[in-house]
Amino acid sequence: MSDGANAAEPTIAERLSTREPRIHVSIGAVCNNNCVFCMEEDRDGRYVNNSAMTTERVRWILEQNQGAEEVCFTSGEPTTRPELPELVSMAKGLGYRKISVMTNGRRLSHLPYAALLAKAGMNRFYVSIHGHTKKLHEGLTRTPDSFEQTAAGLASITKLKRFGVELHTSTVITDRNLPHMLDIYRFLRQAGVDQVVFNVMQANGRADTYFEQIFPRYTDIAAAFRRFLADVGERRPMAFLVDIPLCTTEGVADFNRGYVEKYQHFDLGAQANLDAARAPERAGDGRGRGLVLVTRQDLDEAQRDKREACGTCKYGPQCEGVWRNYLKRYGWDEFEPILGAPNAR
Repeated sequence: MSDGANAAEPTIAERLSTREPRIHVSIGAVCNNNCVFCMEEDRDGRYVNNSAMTTERVRWILEQNQGAEEVCFTSGEPTTRPELPELVSMAKGLGYRKISVMTNGRRLSHLPYAALLAKAGMNRFYVSIHGHTKKLHEGLTRTPDSFEQTAAGLASITKLKRFGVELHTSTVITDRNLPHMLDIYRFLRQAGVDQVVFNVMQANGRADTYFEQIFPRYTDIAAAFRRFLADVGERRPMAFLVDIPLCTTEGVADFNRGYVEKYQHFDLGAQANLDAARAPERAGDGRGRGLVLVTRQDLDEAQRDKREACGTCKYGPQCEGVWRNYLKRYGWDEFEPILGAPNAR
């Protein structure tokens, strides 16, 4: 995100219309946290799929997508894979400029390991942390000592920033941490975090199973974020609210309205969550390797909805819709189309 003058910044619609797909490589067969909101509830299926992402398959995926803006190692906990430094080095050798990982950060608490990843070519870390205190974070990860280890992981990456490494965090918003946005933000910025992302849950997996216990309304999330922006005391806080319908965040500065990255990845054919009519075509993308191409748009189309009134909203071309599992609980009442000229994609 640019730190230039406000007048020169693109609008949220312009940013959405120009985003480039990020390549996700799903390698974490297991995870050493047990988050109550995890969207990957089928851990057995994830183990089968991500264990199959061998070094040879990952090399093929990377070769097929050379020229992409970013490759991100993700799904499960990627740092549990011993091959991760080798895969990072492979990506660097193939010319990827931005090489990242989505991680709970616990293994990064071992500075030599974090340094090994950076030396191999990892230059952006997305660390998941869900509270500014042990009680809050571990109440959501359901894993003892995970807070201390993740906080130490942030400290490790901060020490490596002089080598050009970026540190971003992801805080999944729940009923429990929603009142603490300001405290979480200040804690993370003081820890050296470059960008603090507040991620609204996908209403899938465990977030669907425990929906009534943890999932706030979108309008309540948006209101809390507006209060945070009013109270933080910074002209341009490096905080971004992500994966929430834009109609609910009207009035929030476009700079702070984050967005879901476009991405694509390969799954095993038997594990991919794809429309049956689309699967044969996508299997061809795997070139006989038993893999099928899956995109973020596939997930949105399969599990989100729009209503007729959404067609009158100026954000209609950019909006992914609302999770069906969310609509089952809360309905459409809180969503009001924002009238105005539609923003072209």
